[in-house]
Amino acid sequence: IAHDQRMNTIMNLDNLTSISQMASFLDGSQAIAFSVASNKDERYQFVEKILKRFAYTNLKRSDKGIVIQFLIKTSGYSKSQLTRMIQRYAQEGQLRRLQTTTNGFKTIYTTEDLKLLAELNQRHDTPNGLRVKKLCERAYKQFSDQAYARLSTISVSHIYNLRKASGYKKHRCHYEKTKSTKGVNIGVRRKPNNDGRPGYIRIDTVHQGDFDGNKGVYHINAVDEITQFEVVISVEKISEAYLIPALGLLLDTFPFVILNFHSDNGSEYVNKIVANLLRKLLIEFTKSRPRHCNDNALVEGKNAAIVRKIFGYTHIAQHHAARLNKFNQSVLNPYINYHRPCLYPTLIIDSKGKQKKKYEYKNMMTPYEKLKSLPNAQTYLKENLTFKNLDDIANAMTDNESADLLQQQR
Repeated sequence: IAHDQRMNTIMNLDNLTSISQMASFLDGSQAIAFSVASNKDERYQFVEKILKRFAYTNLKRSDKGIVIQFLIKTSGYSKSQLTRMIQRYAQEGQLRRLQTTTNGFKTIYTTEDLKLLAELNQRHDTPNGLRVKKLCERAYKQFSDQAYARLSTISVSHIYNLRKASGYKKHRCHYEKTKSTKGVNIGVRRKPNNDGRPGYIRIDTVHQGDFDGNKGVYHINAVDEITQFEVVISVEKISEAYLIPALGLLLDTFPFVILNFHSDNGSEYVNKIVANLLRKLLIEFTKSRPRHCNDNALVEGKNAAIVRKIFGYTHIAQHHAARLNKFNQSVLNPYINYHRPCLYPTLIIDSKGKQKKKYEYKNMMTPYEKLKSLPNAQTYLKENLTFKNLDDIANAMTDNESADLLQQQR
């Protein structure tokens, strides 16, 4: 009975004097009454008192471990927190709580930066974060606009953060399916092989909706596979009288020689009239393969990112086609080719031979810059056309001036 009474004796923390008593408490064979205040200063004082009482710095390694385990159990601090506290105690001979009160993160981007960002997004039709970052870089580094000094180094993720800010929001004030042609022996069903050369264009048609039975205009969108050089032409109808002149203008607008013409299986392109035109120009005609939805994915992506963003989804009457086409030739096409940066893939082949495309920010540039970066780029240009002529177009205005003109003319 006396032995049981001794085992059930509850020791107070103040009477704790040996490492063995600590070890017994951790093993559960010694009951200790303890109470550590929730106040942070008092908890720090408690840890300091235990470290001093047991001369922690002079203890052997195993005993130090017991003290740390005891403090973890009684103080509520984690091992990493106690390790930092003990290091400070060993260096200073005492343990003081370091109170650091801040007003949050320091603001880097000003209200003027938010306004600039909002205006840039508005004039460029709210592009993705990568394109916004590139446009800010170009505005500051290439066109020496000092207002973009801070925004030129912004991260892509923070662009999306700033779009949610109240200061940003304060400044921010779709159709007919293509008819396929089955069983028509026109064009070759295969994916074009460009061998890294420009001149392999992907083409598609975007219809501007019907209204009360009246057809809207049609936009012909053509994109070069290598450079992403893009030409948009608007026509009243998809018929020989309108389509052939439009295709002639489209092919003339590209600065390089067109070698391949790739479309889906829509009847507006897969017909003898278009085939004869391309044959006269010595242009190979290919069309998408069945069950290969990515064959024309490049131009379909541009349909959404360019054509739909500029013209929207609502009905535009056919008689406006001439005005739209004038806008395309004088404003839209120069903007998207000389002032709108695009991402370009890098092909990576792993150890198993599997191919994967990676889109890196360092490879982001305008279609015109991509064309100039190609090896022997001059050899791809049309006769009597030089990069000096094209440089004059590219440098006639800044990215933001070109975007402002586009929004004004639209």
